[in-house]
Amino acid sequence: MSQDLEKYHDIIEQLKPMINEPEFNQVLSQVASGIPKQKRFLIKMELKRLSRPCLRLIDLRGQVAGDCREFTYQDKTHFLDDTAIDVFEKQVRLFGEYTMGVYEAVKNTENSYRVIYQKQREEAEKEGVVVEERKPHHAEVLRFGEYAKRSEERMNFAVNIELFTELNKSIQATTIDVSVSGLKVKVANEHLFKVGERITVQFRGLEGEYTIDRKVGVGYNIVDVENSQREQRISLQKNDEHAPHSFKDFFEKFIHGNKRRYKVNMDNTLTAIHLKTYEQYFIPNVTSVPIYIEKINNIYVPKYALINDSNKDPLYYWSDELFELRLGYVLGHQRIARLLTLPEHFQETIVYSFNHVKDDKVYFYSATQEELFERPDLMKVFLGYGGRKASWRVFKLQITNLDLNQVHMPLSLPDTVSSAVKRQNHPPAPRLMSRLKNVRHIALLTDITDEVGTQNYEKIPIRRGEISQLKVFGHPRNKLPPAVQMFRFKYHNQRKETRYQLRTKVQLNFGDMTIEGSSEDVSTRGMRVELNDFFHGEENALVKLSFPLLQNVTKKFNLANLPYKVKGISYDRNVLHLQAVVDSVNKTAQRFFDELIRNNRGKLKAHSEEEEIPGMGSALRNLFAKNVLNTAFFIRKEGIDFLPDAIVTSNPNSRLNNLLAFDAESGQYNMHFLYSTYGVELDFIQYTLKKIKTNNKPVMREIFVAFDPSREFINEAIKSRFSDQFHGDKERKNFINQARESGQFIAVKVFLARAGRPDIERLQAEISYVGIYAIHRAKILEEQLWNIIGVGDLIDVTDEVMIRHNFSQQQIFDNQQMPAYHKVNSDKIEDLLKA
Repeated sequence: MSQDLEKYHDIIEQLKPMINEPEFNQVLSQVASGIPKQKRFLIKMELKRLSRPCLRLIDLRGQVAGDCREFTYQDKTHFLDDTAIDVFEKQVRLFGEYTMGVYEAVKNTENSYRVIYQKQREEAEKEGVVVEERKPHHAEVLRFGEYAKRSEERMNFAVNIELFTELNKSIQATTIDVSVSGLKVKVANEHLFKVGERITVQFRGLEGEYTIDRKVGVGYNIVDVENSQREQRISLQKNDEHAPHSFKDFFEKFIHGNKRRYKVNMDNTLTAIHLKTYEQYFIPNVTSVPIYIEKINNIYVPKYALINDSNKDPLYYWSDELFELRLGYVLGHQRIARLLTLPEHFQETIVYSFNHVKDDKVYFYSATQEELFERPDLMKVFLGYGGRKASWRVFKLQITNLDLNQVHMPLSLPDTVSSAVKRQNHPPAPRLMSRLKNVRHIALLTDITDEVGTQNYEKIPIRRGEISQLKVFGHPRNKLPPAVQMFRFKYHNQRKETRYQLRTKVQLNFGDMTIEGSSEDVSTRGMRVELNDFFHGEENALVKLSFPLLQNVTKKFNLANLPYKVKGISYDRNVLHLQAVVDSVNKTAQRFFDELIRNNRGKLKAHSEEEEIPGMGSALRNLFAKNVLNTAFFIRKEGIDFLPDAIVTSNPNSRLNNLLAFDAESGQYNMHFLYSTYGVELDFIQYTLKKIKTNNKPVMREIFVAFDPSREFINEAIKSRFSDQFHGDKERKNFINQARESGQFIAVKVFLARAGRPDIERLQAEISYVGIYAIHRAKILEEQLWNIIGVGDLIDVTDEVMIRHNFSQQQIFDNQQMPAYHKVNSDKIEDLLKA
């Protein structure tokens, strides 16, 4: 329907049943008697168009927020959801058959993604929010933790005011929002203002209705000036020296009495909900390990680590035969001190490691890329020997400063809203802050090992006689590193009972297969186990577990072949979530673990928020959120498309972010390189997010990018390909060389997981507040957030890739510089991609 006829929508709906009746013209004249004849003719023509028979089939799969199924009408099959079926049947009754009017009504149901998006835009525009059009692969750039707490409520209120400058110049303006101690006003661009300038305000629009002294103005200071093409917006803070006491009383009563009528300004609260929800999607899925570094007597010591279900593997890798965490080996004082001498935002390195087991004892070896370059005689030996071992790992290690003020993240609401809000806004307890007082840095350890890279290191030729020289990279067992304490920050607990950390040997029997492994945590009714081999069964399969080591400590229970049901399987199929089968016959598992936990509560660590220092997990999480070193990204589902939604980064000047900024609008990044990998028939993001489930370990892929920013068009400037798509190392190295010659080579590790659900309980105070004064905006925000389907990390691994392909230290340094603006060899890269 055209925009000219939209205002006659109700009349058209009323006349639909009459379109084929003989008295239609008479009814039209009666119903539309007040409409000009020309418009009446257009209404008649529109109804004739809508009543034409339609032969189109309707398929709403992926276009509506509902489950579609087959719906047959007159031997034609459509795919509709329940809402669309109701509309279809209602419209057919109105028209008498399947017509264009039926088709268009079904395509425009209330739960259509297109209709929802249009309504969101209209609602936002009504609120004065500028909605920018976003290109397909563009994402908004955000920063975690950047939401302001207001000391008092603001109310959206427009009233005419008169400003007087220090030179007594009169300027007309209009308020946008008001609070007891501040204003935001809009003024014509022709006037010049500067921050710090003093202004006197007369509230002319209130003088006729309220008792306000026309002679006495209120003093304000300008604290911010925003300029646009149409106007400028000025933020004013009341100057108490010039404010009558009666004015404060008046405004407090005025805002309290009118805030439901004029609506409280809650832009900062909506922003806070938005960012906090993204934080909740990201932190439980981050594969990197945040490690908190203390500085005591000028010595750097790793003290705490933040653990989740996705980053536990790198932590457990540094556990010895007694399951004691030896993470301090990789983060010794000298390594930390050396990293901190590098320029800010570039304090990073690659750490290579392996371990060796002798006499049932684990011996750790590690070396950074700088340490290896300093020992060229041992570099190839270390990489070649380590790459051949099953324990070989490659880590990226980053470090940054932190500010302990970031521990406290109050709500975006002022204390005056309620006593509950005031309580949540209270600063952390002194006991907690005393435990953190020496923390100065966050180190981020990310496992970037993959099969393609490991094959490169395996091929490095070594001499057996040189292996003994690697002891200089060994970590002595007689000098143990400082203990690192792990804390878990969980947003919501979906478990019905507490689980306890218990690593013990298990044997899993499934069909004719027996797989060994170890438990990770246990409860009376279930456990999680990590197997040494793949599990080929499916969810809800019945398996039997035996506990040989636990059997040695009990004669009361037979711990062989206890029945469990598989409730969850990890993406790589070696971690199972199991539920004990409990009935009148099978009660052994429940009874044994109930007794084991009851008798050993003092020894078993609970997987819960029962912390030694209440709030420690939350404090560490807040520090990490404000210092995210990787580039986090979020994917939303829009119809059948999986599109970039937002990117979070704290390092805008990095090599990776220069790539993302190419051909991007202000305030956005362009993820083109991730969606344009050459030769991929099925989009990586869509394929992965459809395949994996929530709580699965993130999927990791490596992408090679040739970046030539001198090119005008993005398809020429950025050429990308997954590293496992090349036909061997020679082809990979050719790509790297061609990329370096034409601009810059960049390698990126992409981690992608399916987003979980946000923890509404932790956002309840702010969501409830928005719901009171702007329920429609709360609903729009909720729909946007629930459309987030994917969350991931982008990590620059360029230097490590070049090391494994035998590039020199100087070549690696040269590639770190911004590429020169020249146009050569782009065609060679294109030919290589097509090879």
